[in-house]
Amino acid sequence: MARRKKEVKTYKYECNLTGEKYTLTKKAENPDDLMSVTAYYQMHPEKDDRPEDIKMKVGFQETAREEAQAAENAEE
Repeated sequence: MARRKKEVKTYKYECNLTGEKYTLTKKAENPDDLMSVTAYYQMHPEKDDRPEDIKMKVGFQETAREEAQAAENAEE
């Protein structure tokens, strides 16, 4: 007898501070309280214990995202 593959339900949320969209496999009890990792470290820079190469990589991604948003706004 073949086993059926269990279907995974996903939930999509958006960060209130950064506008970043992400997907979870578990339903959040308080979706308004959710925030991205980037937003957390922006609010608590003293707790940022990530390695320097990760901080630089995230910094480059943030600047690229900001530039893309600026380009979209300029087109409108």
